[in-house]
Amino acid sequence: MKRRVLFWPILFLLSLSLLGCERSSQDPLHVAVASNFAATARDLAKIFETETGMSVMIIPGSSGKLAAQIQQGAPFHVFLSADEETPLKLVKKGAAIPHTQFTYAIGRLALFGQRVSFPDVSQEVLFELDPSTRLAIANPALAPYGRAAKETLISLDVWEDVEKHLVQGENISQAWHFLSSDSADLGFVAYSQLDVTQQDAAWLIPPYHHTPIRQNAILLQDSPSARHFLKFLASPTARRMVEKDGYLLPPLLHAE
Repeated sequence: MKRRVLFWPILFLLSLSLLGCERSSQDPLHVAVASNFAATARDLAKIFETETGMSVMIIPGSSGKLAAQIQQGAPFHVFLSADEETPLKLVKKGAAIPHTQFTYAIGRLALFGQRVSFPDVSQEVLFELDPSTRLAIANPALAPYGRAAKETLISLDVWEDVEKHLVQGENISQAWHFLSSDSADLGFVAYSQLDVTQQDAAWLIPPYHHTPIRQNAILLQDSPSARHFLKFLASPTARRMVEKDGYLLPPLLHAE
């Protein structure tokens, strides 16, 4: 299945160069974006608007909640999910356009602590949690980063031990809010949410602890402008910004 999903983007992106990009400034492009990628998406939208004159509206949320809204008819044109499974499910339900899905970024999960007692976080911290320690996590049922965090805890064989410590947010942005507002002492967050100093103090989760976080884009409503935005997302300019913001780049997007 993965081979098929990654093959079609090459043909899809090549076909985009044949399409125009006219869109009324009174009719903005609505892009549903996984919360972890919202800040990067807003920066990319500004560049896209400057280059094309098109208006882009970024609507952030958990991938699961956004997918539910899409199935209920939410007027989104493009969906930037935090995983690859959710867009595939939308295609099967007839809520997204087949063969337009591709990986735009590969997310990285990190464990970070704000408290002075956790200056250098490592996996050992999870084995010796104080009874009062609160551990922030995104909802594994709705958010791919939450699912990756749960898989990591299961891989480390500590899930049952830490469940009572969990402070669960709807998405990764809410998990980060718990951590940054001192509502949690430790938290599983997107590596891209951390600044350079915080990255140095965090434990970047090794990829073998969880399913790869392949963040996929897909077309929901077909139009030249929506396709142009997806082509822009695979452009060198966009890829440089995605990498700068802490993501890994998918190798098969060199076909733009």
